[in-house]
Amino acid sequence: MALSAPARPTLVRARVAVYGLFLLSGMAIGTWTSRIPAVKADLLLSDGALSLGLLGIAAGAITGMQIVGRLVDRYGSYRTMLPVAVAQGVVLVLPAYAPNLPVLALALFVFGSVHGTLDVAMNANAVVVERAYGRPILSSFHAVFSVGGFAGASAGGLFAHADVSPALTFASVGVVILLVALLSARWALRDDPPGRTAPSAPSGSGPARRRVSGGVLFLGALAFCCLVGEGASADWGSVYLRDNLGSSPGFAAAAYAAFSIMMTAGRFAGDRLAAWLGPVTLVRCCGVLAGAGLAAGVLVARPVAGVVAFGLFGAGLSCIIPQVFSAAGHRDPAQSGRALAAVASLGYTGFLTGPVLIGGLAEAITLPYALLVPALLALFVALAAPAVRAPRREPDDQARVTLTPPKTP
Repeated sequence: MALSAPARPTLVRARVAVYGLFLLSGMAIGTWTSRIPAVKADLLLSDGALSLGLLGIAAGAITGMQIVGRLVDRYGSYRTMLPVAVAQGVVLVLPAYAPNLPVLALALFVFGSVHGTLDVAMNANAVVVERAYGRPILSSFHAVFSVGGFAGASAGGLFAHADVSPALTFASVGVVILLVALLSARWALRDDPPGRTAPSAPSGSGPARRRVSGGVLFLGALAFCCLVGEGASADWGSVYLRDNLGSSPGFAAAAYAAFSIMMTAGRFAGDRLAAWLGPVTLVRCCGVLAGAGLAAGVLVARPVAGVVAFGLFGAGLSCIIPQVFSAAGHRDPAQSGRALAAVASLGYTGFLTGPVLIGGLAEAITLPYALLVPALLALFVALAAPAVRAPRREPDDQARVTLTPPKTP
């Protein structure tokens, strides 16, 4: 769909609105992560007890992702994402008031549920905006999520440095999140899912009755492969440099810093690269860059090479997930919500299990060889790049988009 002159200002505002949602989502996660040590100290939790509590976020996120797909397909991403965006600012405060481990786990389950629901719904709306633009723009949204995570972590760190309680930290950032959510609501595009507007169909034959296709599940498998590497980089990159390569603790931290910086930079460049190269070629090149870069750095086995390797790994992975999400969202507009929910769930599972997988392999074959697994998975994604090719569709198959921003009181 080409941009017309009257529609362009509305679409630009819609794009900014989705930027706001990705920003607040990243802020919520970054702020919570930065104050985990304080919450742990306040409740006198051991490392093992804290890990049990943190499972609440994972369980909640996956649960939310299972539910939100149907909501998006039935009511549209606009109606689904805005209430949970507001709720994200509220539920951020809950963990600070947990008096013990069970209540903390429950609070984190609620927090994770809202976060997982928002993740799918805002990606679905981003796909709607991308479809209206008629060119790739999804990667920049994921880059803004990274910026939000950095902003939230920085704010949490400043509050911690000033010896401010987690409750006041979360309440302060929560207010900012609420304001961003309300501002985004003014400009966000309303989408009218085909499932709600299509002519009456026999019972059991509508979009709500169809299962997620095998092609979507394969895209989920690609997301799983990428996020195994992302989780492994977060948890094992610094350990590899410090314990296996003998670098100082400060220099070891540069491994994940390089990964994060290059991933963010790659996502800001991703839309232009996707428009220039096409999604298939972009994913193929990125998979090769990630896999070969990480493998070469591990085989060289020098601290500087390790930092460069994780930087190349982050740059390579940066553009793949946005293209996978875009392909899933565009595959069948009538089932965009459930497709994105399936892909996000499988990807998130990879992020959670990746560190565990690498840790188990490290015990058996040493950490350097275990880190070759994410490299091999990235090369597999490169081979499977044709899966992100967008299917051809007739105009009538497109989801309806209202190019008028909703009026708010």
